Parts: sequence; C-alpha cells; structure tokens
Amino acid sequence: MAELRHSASMSSRASAGASPAKVEEASHSFVSAAATDLGGRDQDRDHDKDPHRHFFASALLNLPAPFRSLFALEDPRVSTSYSYRILVGFLAFLVLVGLLSLPSFWSRLNAPYLCHKEGITLHCPRVKEPPSLWENPYSSTTSWKPCAERWDNGITGKYSPSFPINEICFLPPENETNGYIFIHAEGGLNQQRIAICNAVAVAKIMGATLILPVLKQDQIWKDQTKFEDIFDVDHFIEYLKEDVRIIRDIPEWFTDKAELFTSIRRTVKNIPKYASADFYIDNVLPRIKEKKIMALKPFVDRLGYDNVPPEINRLRCKVNYHALKFLPEIEEMADKLAERMRNRTGSVNPYMALHLRFEKGMVGLSFCDFVGTREEKAMMAAYRQKEWPRRYKNGSHLWQLALQKRKEGRCPLEPGEVAVILRAMGYPKETQIYVASGQVYGGKNRMAPLRNMFPNLVTKEELASIEEIDHFRKHVTSLAALDFLVCLKSDVFVMTHGGNFAKLIIGARRYMGHRLKSIKPDKGLMSKSFGDPYMGWATFLEDVVITHQTRTGLPEETFPNYDIWENPLTPCMCRT
Repeated sequence: MAELRHSASMSSRASAGASPAKVEEASHSFVSAAATDLGGRDQDRDHDKDPHRHFFASALLNLPAPFRSLFALEDPRVSTSYSYRILVGFLAFLVLVGLLSLPSFWSRLNAPYLCHKEGITLHCPRVKEPPSLWENPYSSTTSWKPCAERWDNGITGKYSPSFPINEICFLPPENETNGYIFIHAEGGLNQQRIAICNAVAVAKIMGATLILPVLKQDQIWKDQTKFEDIFDVDHFIEYLKEDVRIIRDIPEWFTDKAELFTSIRRTVKNIPKYASADFYIDNVLPRIKEKKIMALKPFVDRLGYDNVPPEINRLRCKVNYHALKFLPEIEEMADKLAERMRNRTGSVNPYMALHLRFEKGMVGLSFCDFVGTREEKAMMAAYRQKEWPRRYKNGSHLWQLALQKRKEGRCPLEPGEVAVILRAMGYPKETQIYVASGQVYGGKNRMAPLRNMFPNLVTKEELASIEEIDHFRKHVTSLAALDFLVCLKSDVFVMTHGGNFAKLIIGARRYMGHRLKSIKPDKGLMSKSFGDPYMGWATFLEDVVITHQTRTGLPEETFPNYDIWENPLTPCMCRT
C-alpha cells in the first residue's frame, strides 16, 4: 500500500503542469496500480491459476473516467472531477426518487384484491395462478374478512345525519324505549328475510322496541308460515340483545291487538321507498312516541343504503349473516343434501347449484318472448292478459317490448341457453348439478337440452326420500330454505335471472370470503351472441370465457352498483 500511495502522489504532482496526454498516462498508471493491489500481492504468483481476477482487473481498467473516479480508481483531482460530481449528483437524484416512491410502491404491493368498475367493464388485479373452474383466485380470498359484528368508535363514510350518531349506537335502558314497532314481512322467504333485517335496523335508528315480525301470507306462495316455523327465535333475540330490544308478542297492556292490523290510526303508511335514517327520525319517531305502538305498512324496501349511518348497514349484515338462523332440523337436512351431492360419483366431487328461474309465473311476468309453438304462445298471451291486464292492454306493443328487454339482458335464460353457456365456460358433461327451481315452464321438453348436455341434474326431491321431504311440505318456505342452504354450500352457484334468492346467495358467499364462485351470466351479451347466425363456436367460446372471468363474485366496492344484500363488502367486511 505504501507503493500505491507513492504512485498516486507522483501521479498527482506530475499532473499539475503536464499535457492532457501526460495526465491520461498518469491516470492509467494509477488505475493499473489499483487493479494490481485489488488482485493481491501474490497475483503474479497465481495469475495463471485464477483468470477471473485477471478479467476483473482488466474490466476496471476499461471503465469510463467518471466511473473510475467514483470507485476511487482515479484521482478525483484530475480533470475528470467535473464528470465525477455530475455522476454523484445523478445517483443522489435516483436515490431520492426511489425513497419518495417507496411508500406508493409498498402500498400497491400490500393493496387488497379489489376490482373496479368502469362503465360496464370490471377491471380486476392480475394474478399468476391459472384460472379454475371451481374457485376464485387465492389472493381474492385472503384480502377481506367478515366484520359485521365490529362497531367503530368513529364515523366513516359521507353520511352526516342531523342527529348525533352515538344516540343510535347504544341500547337505551329497558324503561326508556321510545315505543314499539310492528311490521308485516311480505312476499316470499327471501323478501321476508330482507324485511326482518330492515325492521331491526329501523328499530335501532329510532331507539324503539321491535315486536317479532309476522310473516304475511303471500298470494302467490299461499303459505301461512310463522316466524318460529322457519327461524330460530331464541337465537335471534339473544344474538341481538346488545343492539335492539326484541319481544315475542304485543305487550299485554295493549288490549286491542286487532287494531294494529286494521286501524289506520295505528299505521304509518307514508314511508317512501329507500327512506333515509333522517326520515324515520323526523317523521316516524314522533308518531311512535305519541301512540307508543305503531305498525309500519307497507315495509318492502323502506330503508335506503347509502343514506343511513355505516353502523346501521353493518347491523343489517349482522342480522342477515349471524342472527337469522333456520331451525336446526332445516340446517341438518340441508347438510345431508349437500353431502349427498358431494358423493354422487363414489368419491368426493365438487358440485354446482343452478337457480333456474323459468316457472310459468316468471315467464309470464317478464313479458319476454321465448321459443315455442303457436299454441304455447297463445296460451301464454291469455295467461298474461288475465294476470296483468293493465300491462297487457291489447297485446299489440308486446313484441317490440319483448325484443327490447332481451337486448338489454332483462329476460330469464332458458334451460338450453344455460347449458350452452356452461359448456362454453369449460364445465364438462360429468358436472354434478343441483337444480333449485319450481316447476319449469314447458316441462321435460324445455329441460331436454340442458339434461342432454349435463345429464347429472338432480333436485332435492330426487336426493331425499319421500318421508324426508314430506316432513317439510307443510311449510312451503321450509322447502325454499332447503334450496337456499344447498345452493349456499355449493362449490359454484349459477343464477339465470335476478331476484332476492340469487342476490342473497351471492352476497352470503362473498361474505364467507369470496372463495366460492357465484356466476352471474351477462344476459345482454349472450342475447346478441345467440341472435348472431354467423358467429362460430370458437368465437362464442372466447366471448363467454373473457366476459365471465370477472363475473364470479369477486371483491368489489358495494356502492353505487350494488345493495348490501348482493355485495356486503364496503359496509360489512374489513381488510385482513
């Protein structure tokens, strides 16, 4: 090293009054000495034994002048010191940019799996894993977890109610209730379920006591099931005791119980659809305080989503996914049916649940046109004229209406159309399919295309014995509950038309972690494809696969494209 310092000193002195050629020569001498020292004092002795060291030393000699200065292989006091400063400044700039962008990069690296909708197109994060017929991408299943039971101390979202939020977050003492509310849960099982969740939320908003809702007999279902015939009442009341006070029956001190069903003086009828929390506080609560007990009627969709506090939406999820449980005997029978579906091949197999909405009532109400004979079309026209005379009128406008609805994707998919879509997605002929449906309009002939392409179709009536099914026939909603649970437990759920059944199934499967696929066919695109006589199978297959890659129940923000029943992510789920 003494020789190296001496050489550097001599080179520096010589450069003071030397020509550029001499300076370059001195610089070259300095680099040579450095390379020699890096090689080690015994380099000459084992030069032939280690050619890599020779290559490294040669590479250092051939570096540009600024880099040689940077690595201390050239005296920075020579004429290249200006380039040296530029290089150091440039590297410092790069380091600064890297440090500034590090938080953004780290945020993107740790961002949860979340799809974003632009128009009608859904953009989802790219994943490396190959696509699966039966499961959503793994990263989408590990980014979010249920948290409907969690209460925030702070206020989130854009909602700014005119009343203090903390007044609706805590249960008032038993003797300080603002009154009692009573509702009729109308419609089928799933519409009733939504009404019950909304009733709990409204009671919470107003600090009122909820009388156990009555399941109103529906004209189509013709069912007189009571709340306790389908749901576990004890669990319902106990689970929500810290949120809302619920009683089983009208208080004994209120003697004229029939008045709640008939008297207009005991009924609040002016509640608009999707009303805000403010509306209930300003318009309904004063009447309840005055009369002590009031019925809210009608109550279908009488509470909004983005105009109530986040805690209220979270409470609705808590009711839907935790408090409302079917009776144990219904749960047990559903578990048996699901287990039988998974063992139909002799070994454990996945299964698909298909909600096929093609009953006569649904076909008639849709006012869409479907394939059929002239006799069938005439019979359907007469049925529509009888059931919906105001919409039917003279029938002259219906063809144009039906064509427009099909283009917009508002018509139920026929069984044959469903079969073609599923085959294009890649599901094989051997797929085990559980069909949740009423009596299909057109019977066996209408089901033939689907059964020919997927022969392993089965219903609850075929999976269970006559004795097992007869036990649940006394309540139509019990049979609907069995379909609901078997679909909920399936590996893949496929809907064919809208409605509360499919909406609640998809929402619950999302709340369970997004792992289970819930396929929602693009009926608008499919109508164009089915109506194109020049489209080949390869083109159709490509369209189906690409379109439905993101229509499988992946994580998306709830508002403004969904309600909380179909997609509970924003109000009711948290990042893992």
